[in-house]
Amino acid sequence: MLNRHFVATGGGAERYSIAVVEHLAAHHDIHVFAQHIDHHWPGVTYHQVSQPLRRPRWVNQLWYATASWWATRQGFDVVHSHENTWHGQVQTVHVLPIKYNLLHGLTGVRRALRWLKIVTSPRLLTYWLLEASRFSLAQPRCMVLTSQTLVAQTLEAYPACKEAMTVITPGVERVAGIATALQQTEARRALGLPASGFSILFVGNDYRKKGLETLLAALSGLPADTFLAVVGNPAQMPQFKAQALSLGLADRVYFLGALRDVSVAYVAADCLAHPTREDTFAMVVLEAMAHGLPVVVSGSQYCGIAALLTHQVNALVLDDPLDAAAWMNAIRSLQVEPDLARHLQAAGLAFAATHQWAELAHQQDQIYLCMAGGTKRKPDRSGDKQADI
Repeated sequence: MLNRHFVATGGGAERYSIAVVEHLAAHHDIHVFAQHIDHHWPGVTYHQVSQPLRRPRWVNQLWYATASWWATRQGFDVVHSHENTWHGQVQTVHVLPIKYNLLHGLTGVRRALRWLKIVTSPRLLTYWLLEASRFSLAQPRCMVLTSQTLVAQTLEAYPACKEAMTVITPGVERVAGIATALQQTEARRALGLPASGFSILFVGNDYRKKGLETLLAALSGLPADTFLAVVGNPAQMPQFKAQALSLGLADRVYFLGALRDVSVAYVAADCLAHPTREDTFAMVVLEAMAHGLPVVVSGSQYCGIAALLTHQVNALVLDDPLDAAAWMNAIRSLQVEPDLARHLQAAGLAFAATHQWAELAHQQDQIYLCMAGGTKRKPDRSGDKQADI
């Protein structure tokens, strides 16, 4: 298993790979190759990959790809990469292809100028070549995409990979259900949050991309007993603390930093708001639903899981992640319409029950067996709920 950051406090890609490892370790001899490791699981062997340079990141990416290739070039039945590397029979794609991001929608002179920028930039050229080799089908390879919405963009960039693609979404360990009032009170106390009031939860390592700016603006129009708990990498905290201060919200926004176990934050909350501008899936939305939280989420143009949800049936799905007024009104509706909130809770729990890691890891296991057999044929997944391409 290749993942530079094998840590539970990482983003969706890290938590996805960790879940696969934990569910399959009892049946396979699994080796993890990572530069940052903060994980311990019975039967898993961990290999520290060196990191001579942290910056620039593209140099480190090339170093990691080379070092992990050298270490895994023999002795393994299957190499599974969650990184931009040229090796690995199984490649799990968590983000939009670089090729798509750089060239989508460009024609004529603008496209030519973009190509000139690519070939004259060591950074862009390195990322481009690594990705091109990753999507190469010179050897049997399965491309696992984490959402159906990622398929069209990936096919636009790499149409030859169509037959090698399959979709396995993220999942949840279990459906925890709705927290009791006592459990919520204890969770709030543990996190240092107010015991009373309506708690909005935001979870994301990139505060800007996940839409915290919009959410802070929305909070300013909500009742004074409404507060916001922010969970994620604190690197961007200073600028958003400044925004909260400028809006007069300093005493209503709680920056909790990265939590090793986010479940306590779900238990403490009354809803999850995810005004993301770019998420190929958004595991946090699924996890919140599994904890019985009503969720407000950006539409499928911005968030992959939204393509599987229905507005006002199992979530509140909003078209514009920048429209603070719309987010304010949606959250307010959860406060003043208890029947709507209860309906979303029940439907969300039912949705989460169909996306559990035990089944999704089994699908991944079938891919391993297929790849170890040395064939390009995708595994037989008749009856699976995930879509083949």
